[in-house]
This record gives sequence, structure tokens and C-alpha cells, in this order.
Amino acid sequence: MPVVALAPEVITTIGGLRITNTLLATMFVDIVLLVLVFYIKTNISIIPSRIQLISESVIGYFYSLTEQIAGKFTNTIFPWFASFFIFIFAANIIGLLPGFGSIGFFHHLPAGQAGEEGREVFVPLLRAATSDFNVTFGLAAVSLAATHILAIKYNGIIEYLKRFFSLNPIFLFVGVLELVSEFTKVISLSFRLFGNIYAGEVVIHTISSLFAFVVPIPFLLLESIVALVQALVFSMLTMVFMTILITPHASEEH
Repeated sequence: MPVVALAPEVITTIGGLRITNTLLATMFVDIVLLVLVFYIKTNISIIPSRIQLISESVIGYFYSLTEQIAGKFTNTIFPWFASFFIFIFAANIIGLLPGFGSIGFFHHLPAGQAGEEGREVFVPLLRAATSDFNVTFGLAAVSLAATHILAIKYNGIIEYLKRFFSLNPIFLFVGVLELVSEFTKVISLSFRLFGNIYAGEVVIHTISSLFAFVVPIPFLLLESIVALVQALVFSMLTMVFMTILITPHASEEH
């Protein structure tokens, strides 16, 4: 039985750039979302179609949710919140489609690798993008960078630095701890998303190897819920972090 590798498998190399199955999956998700956006945009009408109605309902719900948390910063934070949720949910749910992890080719390991010369390993052509730690870490890094850039934009560099540095030794110690916690958010966000999706992939792969029909269905339904929950957790934490840092320090104390 093939084992789900922790690292993404390399499909080919172009000009020194390694093309992995998770990179192909990421590109596939991007194409699906772009086609969907283009279709909705070019078919907007006064009497909405089913897909337009669903899209408007989802966007409206998330916008009102952002208003409740972000307040006056809604228009700034909502695009980030919605973008993270849509991409992560799409990447999670598309990774559950038939063919992901099951269509691929067998590759002979070179001598000395994995301790077995000539050993064959199965390499899937597509694998859920968020089961690659590189992807989840990149998403978390973008989330952190955007949060701090917006904080500087709205508070100014002086007020931004005052949040972390002070002449008062006690406030300075607290500020340094808060600064360290900002960097640990990257690890927290990335590992949470990666761990849940990768673990689900291993479970489904194991169950599908033992039972080809019927039995895997409940696990697929469970992973569909996990896909939604993890997308919500990541995007909502990003929204909360942005709201906290954008809000002026004086306003927080008040």
C-alpha cells in the first residue's frame, strides 16, 4: 500500500524549478476560481441565476460577519478575509475530488535513496494544495505581512513601534513578548491548517486502500466539514489579528 508522503512529490523539473503535485493542484484551484469569477461577472443580471444568488448570499453573510468584528475597518479587512476563506476552502474541497492522490505514476527511487535500490513509489499527479506545509506557511506569512502593513498604514510607524517598544522596562518586556507572539502566529496558522488537511488525507487514503466502496463516504463527508471549518478558522483568525493591530493602541486602552 502506497504511503502518503509528508513532503510534496516532484512531478517534473523546468529550468531548475521543481514542479510538485501540490503546485499543480494550486494552479488548478486558481484556474477554477478565476473561471468561476469570470462566469459570474459576465452573467450578472437583475434576476439572479442560482449561482449568482448563492454567491451574493455567501458574500453578504461574510461581509456582515466582518462588520460585527472589524467595525469601521470592514472595507479594508473584508477582501483579505474573503480571499483567504475562498481560496483555502476551494483548495481543501477540490483536494477531495476523485483523482486527487489516486491518479499518477510509479517512480523508481535512485540507488541509496530510502535504503532500497530500485524501489518503486507511487507519485500522484495532484494532491491537495493545503496538505503541503509550504503552501500553508506561505498563506500564514502573507496573512502576517498584510496585518502589519495595514497596522503601519493606519497607525503610522511611530504608533506602530510604540505597541512593541517602550522606555518603561515593564511595558518593553510585554511589548517584546507581544512581538514574539506575532511571529508564532505564522507557525500556529500554518501548522493548524496543514496538520488537519494532511491527517485527513492520510485517513482517507488508508480507508480507501482497505475498502474501495461505501465505507470511505462518511470519512469524505467528515473531511468536507473539516475543509469548511479550517478555512473559517484561518480566515477569521486573520480578520481578528488585523482588527486588533489596526485599532489604535489608545483606543484599545479606552
